[in-house]
Amino acid sequence: MLIKRILIVFFRDKSNVFFSLLSVLIIIGLYILFLGGMMENALSLQLGMESDRIGIAVSGIMLGGMVAVTSVSSCMGAMGISIADRKRASKDFLTSPISRKKITLGYIIGSSIIGLVMSFVALVLCLIYMVSRGGEMPGLAEFGMLLFTTILSVLCANSMVFLLTAFSKSREAFSAFTSVVGALIGFIMGVYIPIGQLPTSVQWLIRIFPMSHAASMYRQLLADYELQSLFASAPAEALDGLREFFGVVFVFGDFTSSFWMSALWLMVSTIIFFAASVVITSRRRA
Repeated sequence: MLIKRILIVFFRDKSNVFFSLLSVLIIIGLYILFLGGMMENALSLQLGMESDRIGIAVSGIMLGGMVAVTSVSSCMGAMGISIADRKRASKDFLTSPISRKKITLGYIIGSSIIGLVMSFVALVLCLIYMVSRGGEMPGLAEFGMLLFTTILSVLCANSMVFLLTAFSKSREAFSAFTSVVGALIGFIMGVYIPIGQLPTSVQWLIRIFPMSHAASMYRQLLADYELQSLFASAPAEALDGLREFFGVVFVFGDFTSSFWMSALWLMVSTIIFFAASVVITSRRRA
């Protein structure tokens, strides 16, 4: 019943849904206004030619980051319900026969479902847009990998947001947290500015930030094939440098991240964030 209530409260509140998608809408607006054209021009100059495939590759890079951002923003909107309930309905929940663990689990599952729904919708819209530009619809195996990435992305984002709620004692404090995260998340995932244009210290922060790896996984699935086709006749170093520049992969010294390495980092981060959240919430007084 608690999970159903969370879903109803979230989707009934149109403003909550809108602000959960605000970061995504900003990314789409910036992409349409100038980011997409800027990145396409940069790729065209590097390749010394113009091609429709360049637009498809850029769309995969940008929209892959957008879907990853959706995981975070939608989970923040959903978890905000738990913060509001602490003040408005805490006595009702604490006097009910439902244990506190089950209540907490209900919020986690409810926000995860919301994150999956919103991220899946964003992914479908992303695929429709790319196909409209001349891209190919992913096959069954590729679509399965995209779903796998979406699930990992949402679970990691939800665990991170759940940790924020553990530190937040009021809805105002949580709103402040989410405002800061919402403003920075696009930069940290290399959506607004390519990772290669940022200072070295910031690049290292991006490389270890778990949700950046979710964006990397989406980009590998949505853009890597197009990039490899465009750079088929170019030196391998040129393609490797471009993939690192746009955050398709991350380079740690002589080691380059892979899809499964990023997936493992998301899994480990999810466990760490949830474990830390459980420890903090279990020590909090009623």
